[in-house]
Amino acid sequence: MARPRKFEEDRAVEAAMRAFWDAGYEATSTQDLCAATGLGRSSIYNTFASKHDLFERALRHYMDVHNGSLAELMDADLPIKEKVRTVLWWAVEPDPEEPAGCMVVNASIELAPHDSVIAEVLRRDEAKRIELLRTGIEAARIRGELGPEHDPLALARFVAATVNGLRVAERGGADRGALESIANVALTVF
Repeated sequence: MARPRKFEEDRAVEAAMRAFWDAGYEATSTQDLCAATGLGRSSIYNTFASKHDLFERALRHYMDVHNGSLAELMDADLPIKEKVRTVLWWAVEPDPEEPAGCMVVNASIELAPHDSVIAEVLRRDEAKRIELLRTGIEAARIRGELGPEHDPLALARFVAATVNGLRVAERGGADRGALESIANVALTVF
């Protein structure tokens, strides 16, 4: 019995996500996507409207997975410093099975300046991530873990920017010691 089309699409999007994440949009050819997904060229274009469509779906998949992990963490019954440390350490100690860096950061640099569709997807994702962080930080402030002088929105933006910087540094070849030192300085704010 053949596998359902939805399963095949999900598997292809996951595989394409890894290919785009590793090489970027422009450097990932249709042949690279065929190799990554196991689909032929015609199957890719019959399933997805275009390379751009497949990229957008892969990017949204990446965002959904990572934002789901962030939402789960922010809802956990942990001190805010531990939550922020966990977020920072996702960048300091990334999964060795994943490509280096961050697909969102990569797309922000490569595509957002000239692709209004991707720029809007990225803008909404950033707003969602910052709101997840802000909500967690605000809850910690209400619990008394942080003083009233701590602005939850500013801190959320700071954490998001620090993670983005760590991902760029990682992609650029920074060693673990350098990444840890950046993250440890950021933790002093909490």
